[in-house]
Amino acid sequence: MKLSEIKKQLKSLSQIAFQLPNGEWVPHHFHVTEVGKVSKDFIDCGGVVRKEEVANFQLWEANDYNHRLHPEKLLHIIELSEEKLQIPDLEIEVEYQMAATIGKFGLDFDGKNFQLKSKLTDCLAKDNCGIPPEKLKVKIGDWKPKETSCCTPESGCC
Repeated sequence: MKLSEIKKQLKSLSQIAFQLPNGEWVPHHFHVTEVGKVSKDFIDCGGVVRKEEVANFQLWEANDYNHRLHPEKLLHIIELSEEKLQIPDLEIEVEYQMAATIGKFGLDFDGKNFQLKSKLTDCLAKDNCGIPPEKLKVKIGDWKPKETSCCTPESGCC
């Protein structure tokens, strides 16, 4: 989800809720402690120089249970950040404190609530690293061995 999309959604909401990938909810008394732009310059394992930029939101919770961030307040924080930090319409990455470390998530919207989406690592140069293409997945009951002139299960050679 991009900044323009979250701003559009916030204008139609009366309250904000974030759901984690496991179905649990970020407690309703969360704070957005940071909105910023994160730039990452790197070289992938194939030697290609790359640059990534995301808008970063950090969600945090304390024991101030009567706190609730309203959509118009978050919209104001986003717009102020865009202006002061010159943030373009970037994809949003959300940081949230998990048990032992900070989790990083993508962001989506289901029509009512914001959904934190798991992020995965990936090799960006699979063709240069000797990574085989993904194998075709079949159900074990549907699998049939290729016919070869070599050893077969009923030949007794294996």
